[in-house]
This record gives sequence, C-alpha cells and structure tokens, in this order.
Amino acid sequence: MRLYAPSAVSDVLDRLLDDPVVARAVTAHRVIPATEASFAPLPGWLDARLAEGLASAGLDRLWSHQAAAVEALHDGRDTVVVTPTASGKTLCYNLPVLQAVAEDPSARALYLFPTKALGQDQVAAFRELASASGLDVACATYDGDTPAPVRSSVRSAGQVVVTNPDMLHAAILPHHTKWFQLFEQLRFVVVDELHTYRGVFGGHVANVLRRLLRVCEHYGSHPVIACSSATIGNPAELARLLTGRDPVCIDESGAPAGERHVLVLDPPLIDPALGTRASAFQLAEHVALAFLRAGHQTIVFGRSRVSVELLLTALRDAMREGRGPTDRVRGYRGGYLPTERREIERGLRSGDLLGVVSTNALELGVDIGRLDASVLLGYPGSIAATRQQMGRAGRRGETSVSVLVATAGAVDQYVATHPEYVLDSTPEEARLDPDNLHVLLAHLRAAAFELPFRAGERFGPEPADELLAFLAEEGHVRQADDGRWYWASENFPASEISLRSAADENVVIIDTTGDRPRVIGEVDLFAAPTLVHEDAIYLHESLQYHVDRLDWDERKAYVRRVDVDHYTQADTAVTLKPLERFAAGAATASERAHGEVMVSSLATIYKKLRLETGENLGWGRIHLPELELHTTAYWVALDPATFATWRRDDLDVALVGAGRALQAVASVLLMSDQHDLGMVAQVRSPHFARPVIYLYEGVPGGVGLAPRLYDRHAEMVDGALDLVRRCPCEAGCPACTGPRLETGGDGKALARRLLATLAGEYAA
Repeated sequence: MRLYAPSAVSDVLDRLLDDPVVARAVTAHRVIPATEASFAPLPGWLDARLAEGLASAGLDRLWSHQAAAVEALHDGRDTVVVTPTASGKTLCYNLPVLQAVAEDPSARALYLFPTKALGQDQVAAFRELASASGLDVACATYDGDTPAPVRSSVRSAGQVVVTNPDMLHAAILPHHTKWFQLFEQLRFVVVDELHTYRGVFGGHVANVLRRLLRVCEHYGSHPVIACSSATIGNPAELARLLTGRDPVCIDESGAPAGERHVLVLDPPLIDPALGTRASAFQLAEHVALAFLRAGHQTIVFGRSRVSVELLLTALRDAMREGRGPTDRVRGYRGGYLPTERREIERGLRSGDLLGVVSTNALELGVDIGRLDASVLLGYPGSIAATRQQMGRAGRRGETSVSVLVATAGAVDQYVATHPEYVLDSTPEEARLDPDNLHVLLAHLRAAAFELPFRAGERFGPEPADELLAFLAEEGHVRQADDGRWYWASENFPASEISLRSAADENVVIIDTTGDRPRVIGEVDLFAAPTLVHEDAIYLHESLQYHVDRLDWDERKAYVRRVDVDHYTQADTAVTLKPLERFAAGAATASERAHGEVMVSSLATIYKKLRLETGENLGWGRIHLPELELHTTAYWVALDPATFATWRRDDLDVALVGAGRALQAVASVLLMSDQHDLGMVAQVRSPHFARPVIYLYEGVPGGVGLAPRLYDRHAEMVDGALDLVRRCPCEAGCPACTGPRLETGGDGKALARRLLATLAGEYAA
C-alpha cells in the first residue's frame, strides 16, 4: 500500500525547483523536447515466421535506424549502430541472425558482451523472439558460470553462442578445434556496447578480434560484424580500430522520445576561503527522495560500491522514517549474486521496485524498463556515460527528469561551472591503441599458440615476422624450414594475459579471514603499492580488509576482514625522464610536445582518512621498491625568457597548481578517468633546462591519450584557466589547483597567472 499520493513527474520537479535547498544549487536546467518516431516497413525478404513473431509483440514495422541496420547486415556489410539508450539496437542484429538461421539451420553466430549479466539478459530477449516466431534456435551462454556438461553441448550444437571477450580470449580461441562447428559456419559476430572497449581493455579486445578473424579464416568462414554502441564521437573509427574493417555507420535514431528535463546541481559553498561545499551525497539523496516519495521509479547512480551502499542505507532510512516502502528500494552493483541481480532487473521491469541505487553496472543495456527519474551522484567521467545513465529514465512519450549532482572534485567542478559542456557538446572520442607493443606481443604469443604464422603474415598493420623473431629469441616460437612460425613453449600464453590490464603481472589478493584462504581479487602491479601496501585498508564489495602482509616477490597480498571507520590513501614520489620526442610545436610562451617517457614512482607514506568526513586520523610509512613505467606523455615546456622574472618558489607553486588544473580538464576533454593521467611538474627540468609540466599515461606504452592532448593544447589551457578563474575559493582548493596547504597561500593566483600567460593574455 502506497503512503504517498502519486503526482506527475513535472509536479515533483516544480516542487524541487521551489525548494531553497535545490534552487540555490542549480547551475543549469535544460528542457529537451519530445521527438516523434520515424518508421520503415519490414523488409520484403523477412521470413514469414519472423514477421509473425514481431506482430505478436505488436511490431508491424521498424524504426528507421533498425530497418537500415537490418538491410546492411543482411546484405553482408559490417555495421555499427549508434543510437540512444532503449532505442531497440538489439533487434538490429537479432533479426538478421534469426533470418540466417531460418534460411539455413547450420548458420552460426557469436555474440560478445562486455559483462556476463548483459549477455544473459540478451539471451532471454533472443529466445523470446525466436519462440514467438516458432523457430527452434539453440542459443546459449558460454561464460564462467556455465556448468561443464552444458559447455560440451554449446560447443557442438550452439547456433548462437553468447559470451564475453575474456572467455573468447582464454577458453574458446585457444581450444578452437573443439569449436570447429561454430567457426566453419560462423555468419555473424556481434560486438555490443562498443563504447566500453576503450583504453587498455579496448586494445586487448581489438587483438582478441584479430585472433578470432584469423581462426575464422583458417576454417573458411568470413563472418559479418555487427557493432552497437551508446553515442560516442567516433563510432566508425572505434569500430575500425577494434575490428580492422570499415563498417557502415548508422547514427540517426528513429526511436521516439518523451520530453526530458536535465538539471546540473552544484552544492553551495560553506567556506568560500577554503572552497568547502555542502554535501553532494545529501543533495542527491534529497532529490531522489522527492521522486521516490511521489511514487516515481527512480535510479540513483553512485561512482563506487561504497557510495552505492551508503546511499542505499540513507534512502531506506529516510523512507522508513516517512513510513515509505523501504523494501521497494534496492541496490545493484558488482559483488551481488547473479540471482539477486536478475530479481532486481525483473522488479524494475514489472514496476514492483520503486527505486534502485547502482554503480555503472546498470549504465549498460541490461533491460530494466524505462524509469521516471535518474540521479547521478558525481560526473561519470564522460559525456557518453552521462547520457547513457541519464537515458535510463524516460518512458516514450512521457516526461522524465535527469539530475547530475556535482561533487567537490576538480573534474566535477569544471562540469558544474561549464554545464554546456555536458548539455551541448558532442560525445567524446573513445581512444585505444591495439598496436601498443606490450599488448600486441602478448596476443601474438596467444595467436601463435592457436595457429602457426605464415612467413609475411600480418597481425595488425604490419607483417609479424620481426616481432616473431623477437619472440623466438625469448624461446616462445621457432621458425620451421617451410618458413612458418610455430609455438615452442610449454606455457599456455592466454592464461598470462589479463584483458583489463596492460601489465604482465598482477598482485593477487588473498583473504585469510576464514578457515581456508581464498582469492578475492587482484590489482595491477603499478597500482599495488598504493592500494595493498602493508597496513592499507582495501575495500572490496563494500567490505573492508586490512592488508597484513604484501609479498612483493610472489605478487601476493594477504588480507583479513575488519570493521573500521577509516580508509587509507597513499602518496607517491614520482620522477620522469623523457626518452624520445614524437612531435613538438611552438605554443604561446611555451613549446608543446608528446613522446616516450620513463616514469619512476615510489610509494612513500599513507594517510588514514575517516570514511564519513575524510578527516586525517594519522599516517604511516610504506616500504616498497621503486617501480618504473615505460609510457607516453604530453608536456608543456615553458619559455625561459618569458618566465625569467619569476621567483623560483613562486614558479614551483604555480607549476603544480596549473598542472592539476590541466590534469582535471584533460580528463574531461578526453574519455578518460582522472587516474589514467599522472602529472609531474619540474621547475627546472634536467632534460630541457626549463620549467615543464608533464601529463603522462598511467599504463605501459600508453593508449593514445598523449597525442590527443598535444592536438588539443590550446583548448586545454583555456579550459584550465577558466576552471581556476571560476572557482570561488580564495587561494586554491581540491576543485581547482589543489588544497591550499599544499600549494601555499597564493597558489591559486600564481597558477592563474601562469595559465593566463600560456593562453596569451599577457606576458609573464
């Protein structure tokens, strides 16, 4: 029984805008008008059974983008479909696949989804359409949860095999002889949620697809590739980098959409001098409660598992105090059992659940119906992800509301003070580098294990012989008299590759709390010194673990469950040495460049910070060896003559503050997490004999961010200057140039002056 009387979404929004707590936080309110559907008839070649199956679901025609994609795929053209959330992208590839099976039952298809949950969700949708059409199609999921007896039947009889890149890489391709029925008759390869394959992960997946197409060629099949994606700036280029093919790009949606209100909220300042703001957490809770109490289905996105659990607890407590339906608000994140997640998804689709608090796990295309409101606690890191999360709300033809609540961080503050960036800009370009040498060599080993290489055979843009010769020196391959390269090692190369990391090694995390130690996760080697050093508090699935011992040589961290009121944050000392300059160009009062660098980092101390407030409770030393990272960087070398009159101490402070502002803006302009880019400022570089600010990529070899920063130098300098100018703090804060205590009393003014000089506004 519902306590609160239902009211229109627009009425709830009006009350919120009249609420002083919300009204003073609004930095933007945009109304996106409703759009009508654009239809196209069903294709004439469609099997009558499929037409009947669609009719049973009330579909006697397609939206225009669906019709265009279906025709292109049926004609054998590789295709990428880029349309908003809930625009029926699944039908774009399901129809051609079902048509192929209807015409020839021996036809096969391979579906790739980035997560197991999404794959299982899509299997249900496929089976529903096949059943309604009277087609008996063997469609099955092949992932880590698939029982051994079922795996055998999937290999031999599966007409549509649904899996993820990790399983394709480690369990299918290395054992392709067991899958010959699939590879001999493979007609379609579906790559869903294309936009998730970026950075290191995208580089790995591109090489997995190279291996897949190589195996297909061996068995004589030439599948058509169907990609689908949320809106990004370079879908055709991304599909080309991932698949090595030039696809047809369909990016005009024919799906209808209701009116949408988009709000950007920035919690008001409490202490202008220090830049301290009211709680973004409490503001997001306040907004979400308004919709929940009015009976509107609402989704709240948190950026971490911990924030999801804290938000869920707060919302349930508030609903309980108002005698609301607490059991109708659930959490959703990694670490929940698959049965729990399926139950939550069903509850949202049916309307039994009123609200859900989720990580970005529900950002992807899992079917949860169409909600009335979405609340984002913090900027998700990209325009594409923001629109994907906001797009979870909005039933067709009905009004919906999406609210982004900015945190006090620098990136969020840039978005809050530049709301037009999110509301008006085109989505970012997703970047990846499939030819990153670390990644390429790893997959070349895996490919050689799967099939011998012919002399002159390409793996990527160039013939692989030179790299294979290098692997031969390492003892991994050998060249036979016929010129072919054969696998020569006893190792299983795929097991040594993690698709989520560029490093060859990870540190395994072992929980010793119970009677038997168990592995609960792993972290990248370069992140381990700051995350799992001895006495660190490691957070996993919203649980706290104390790191008792880090065995660095064995790459193992031993942890145990604890319940404490703090977490730890490590500091590192970083030095950087440029190795090679790939490009350089003159810029105002400086030279911009990008190239190859060696970064040395040493974890020094850790701080204990209270969970609720971030209050510093103490510190300790970290005793670990220095790590070296061979990567790429973009840098700005200041003109010595222009800055000759600056005091050395002032310039040191200004470089750090300006570097942090540039780092924040860079992570906004590129589709990257702020942690993907590190920053080093040198007041007198030993390599260039001048002041330099470096932004370096945080993965071995880089993934192509540095050249993009080089190209967008002027835009980035202008954005950093604007960020610092608009920040209302007096002398620097975490939202612009860094905390006041770190940068000094006049750090903000000095950083602003330096950036203004780089922007050409006045001489130093």
